[in-house]
Amino acid sequence: MDIIKTHIDGVVIIEPRIFSDERGYFFESFSQREFNEKVAHINFVQDNESSSVYGVVRGLHFQRPPHAQSKLVRVVKGRVLDVAVDIRPQSPTFGKHVAVELSDLNHRQLFIPQGFAHGFAVLSDTAIFQYKCDNFYALQAEGAIAWNDPRLAIDWQLPLDKIILSRKDMANPTIEQVDLSFF
Repeated sequence: MDIIKTHIDGVVIIEPRIFSDERGYFFESFSQREFNEKVAHINFVQDNESSSVYGVVRGLHFQRPPHAQSKLVRVVKGRVLDVAVDIRPQSPTFGKHVAVELSDLNHRQLFIPQGFAHGFAVLSDTAIFQYKCDNFYALQAEGAIAWNDPRLAIDWQLPLDKIILSRKDMANPTIEQVDLSFF
C-alpha cells in the first residue's frame, strides 16, 4: 500500500496496489502487518457498513474518551466525499478538515485517528461505505458537530436542496458549542 500524508498530522490516504487483468482486479484491502509498519499500531475491533443514496450526509460524528475511535474507511460501491475534522483543542490544526473522494474506482481508504469528527456525503446514486474502528461503539460517548458549521466551511460537493440528513444530524451543535475538553 502507498501512504499519502495530508495537511493534518495522522490523517493519511491509503492507496492499495491493484493487480488487474482480463478477469478483473485483486487488491489487499487490509494487512495488519503493513498497516502497523506504515500508518499506526492499531488493533481494530469492529467493522461497520452503511448503504446510502445520493445526497445523504452522515456526520460529523465522534466518540468521547475512553470510547474514542480511530477509523479506517473505504467505499466498496459508489463514490463519497469523506471528511475528517480535527477536534483536539490543543492541536495546531484544530477545526481544520481533510476532504477526500473515496470510490469503488480509486479504492482509496482514509485513516482517521482518535480526536477527529468524521462524516461523508454520497456523490453517486448509491454508496456502500465500510469502516474499521479501534474501539467499540458506546451510545453514552456519542458526540456530533453540525455538518454545515460555518467555521468549518466544508464544501460537501452537493447542492443544498439535495442534501438528506437524519433527524439527529439536523440538530447537531457547532464546534464552538461542543465540549471538547476531554481530548
